[in-house]
Amino acid sequence: MMTTNDITYQIRGAAFRVHAELGPGLLESVYEAAMYYELQNAGLLVQSQVGIPMAYKEIKFDFGFRLDLLVEQQIIVEIKSVETLSPVHFKQVMTYLRLSEKQIGLLINFNVRSLEDKVSLQRIVR
Repeated sequence: MMTTNDITYQIRGAAFRVHAELGPGLLESVYEAAMYYELQNAGLLVQSQVGIPMAYKEIKFDFGFRLDLLVEQQIIVEIKSVETLSPVHFKQVMTYLRLSEKQIGLLINFNVRSLEDKVSLQRIVR
């Protein structure tokens, strides 16, 4: 059985392959589709646009939010194609982690000259 670190290692590898092939400047949906392809090819269970239910008082939303990718039912991958990652992007991933009761998320900004750990590729732990 793969550990969380094994899975995040494979996700990071997929991100580097996608970025090397496509480069910066494309829509998030393009990177999401490419990541989905790479992760599936790596033999990982991956789901795209996974809805997260949410509640506010008596109001229940079936899908309050949508995760870009959920890998092996445990790692959330949030894909961006922005000038720079901002605090709101980190808060978004933290919200997804809390609502989905997952522990680890990866926030990846593909709109950079080169992907860098801890800069454009961030591991977020709840």
